[in-house]
Amino acid sequence: MPTTSWYHKTSIYQIYPRSYDDSNGDGIGDIQGIIKKLDYVKRLGFETIWCSPFFASPQADFGYDISNYTDIAPEYGALGDALQLIEEVHKRGLRIVFDMVMNHTSMEHPWFKESRSSRDNPKADWYLWRDPLPSPFRRGAGDEVPNNWQSMTGGSGWHYAKERNQYYWASFLPFQPDLNYRNPEVKKTMLDTVRFWLRNGVDGFRLDIFNVIFKDAEFRDNPFSFRFIPTETDPSAFFQEAKYTINLPESYEFAKELRSVCDEFGERLLLGEVNGGRTAIRKFMGAEENDGLTLVFDFEMMNFKFAADYFRELIQNIETHFPAPFMPVYVFSNHDRARSIQRLGNDVRKAKLLHLLQLTVRGVPCMYYGEEIGMTNLKLPFAAALDPIPHKFKFVPRFVFDLLGLTINRDEVRTPMQWNASKNAGFSSADKTWLPVSSNYDVVNVESEDKDENSLLNTIRALLKIRSEHAALQDGSLELMDGLPDKVLGYRRKAGEEEIGVLLNFGQSAKQFQFRSASCIFRLSEQDDWKNGEIRLAGLGGIILKQ
Repeated sequence: MPTTSWYHKTSIYQIYPRSYDDSNGDGIGDIQGIIKKLDYVKRLGFETIWCSPFFASPQADFGYDISNYTDIAPEYGALGDALQLIEEVHKRGLRIVFDMVMNHTSMEHPWFKESRSSRDNPKADWYLWRDPLPSPFRRGAGDEVPNNWQSMTGGSGWHYAKERNQYYWASFLPFQPDLNYRNPEVKKTMLDTVRFWLRNGVDGFRLDIFNVIFKDAEFRDNPFSFRFIPTETDPSAFFQEAKYTINLPESYEFAKELRSVCDEFGERLLLGEVNGGRTAIRKFMGAEENDGLTLVFDFEMMNFKFAADYFRELIQNIETHFPAPFMPVYVFSNHDRARSIQRLGNDVRKAKLLHLLQLTVRGVPCMYYGEEIGMTNLKLPFAAALDPIPHKFKFVPRFVFDLLGLTINRDEVRTPMQWNASKNAGFSSADKTWLPVSSNYDVVNVESEDKDENSLLNTIRALLKIRSEHAALQDGSLELMDGLPDKVLGYRRKAGEEEIGVLLNFGQSAKQFQFRSASCIFRLSEQDDWKNGEIRLAGLGGIILKQ
């Protein structure tokens, strides 16, 4: 029987470097700050660290606009710091994944500056350039854009460059021009960039908006759609079906090509950011052979409902789409989305139950920094946002986005990590931090929760320890339990002779019912208990049993 790859058994902790720890007092988190906190991550129990980008960048999109893929932005450190980080992570028996933005560069990248300079320079075809529409084909006065494609953030993704009298394409924001992967030189250069970091010891990559790598070679207009707001299952938006701009067959094939490059260095993790539903996710992983991306986020669960029936249906659906040897990812927050506890009404008891599920269900858990202590969103005015996205929507009242549950100002979920109750929550000694620290840092912080054995932090720490000690929880099969009381979810995990049972009560009232003999290895509260073949779960209680 083949052994399960490490990346299918691991647990992932996302660090947003700018907000994690400031080692030099300039108000911005940096690589040395991450190194300083590695023992914390190790003690917490996560096995793999994913770092959002700290490559050279003008920081217009805070690192997701790269101007040099093999150098480091000076506010975060230097190349030597990045190499030291890799070494220090490995010294602790952990692994590290870098954020690789392959779809686009910054417009400040030397490649784009050269490409923009003329139509006949050596890099003229490294980006997607098109002529303005000729007069008879224009849709209206001044409407010269090459086709009707909309960017992922709304509005045309075509942007005029007078140097060439042409438009370049940007899938996301105007200062992030898309690379042309139909140019063999571009593809080779980017794959060699991946090899550079693999040679330097990186254990894999998280891949930013990977499903837009390829666009239609003929630049055909996208069809009309009645959809205005995209969903995780349908990326169509702004009254346009994303037929020719997202999830093209060539992107699925490129996932396999990238996997083969990583395989040159042994088992390496490739974690894709894509949307379009579970069928598309499966194609990026390799529809039949599991020879594409090793893991892909399933963002549909970001909009979870805190209910047993919801999670039962979710697990059933995921198990159908991603049976072994495929492995799903369970993720509830990241640097672009509302923090998970926000969707739970800031109820720590609900957060404990949510993470009990996340850390015991069949899948790789991925947790955003601060989620382990229950950090909350910080409401900030759009007008003062550092994030460029809210400025595109300044004409829309804030309450509209709140009603739709959309996090437009991503500053609100990227505030500094709350380490203790001292100045700036222990994040920085600066007079002013790059984003303000949340006002609840005096209560919600690592130091105070570390001392409380019943805190969210210590609950997650205990669950990660149990997960690491039981093969059934790392890569065992999953079977949902039937016949349980209303609002109770249960499943069994099995690996070899080991069988683990997990029971979660999503209701507010206690539940008591018969259950076959087992021994309790974890409970969320003192009121959760198993005795003489009978289970008692407190309201919002949970228990792990070894059969």
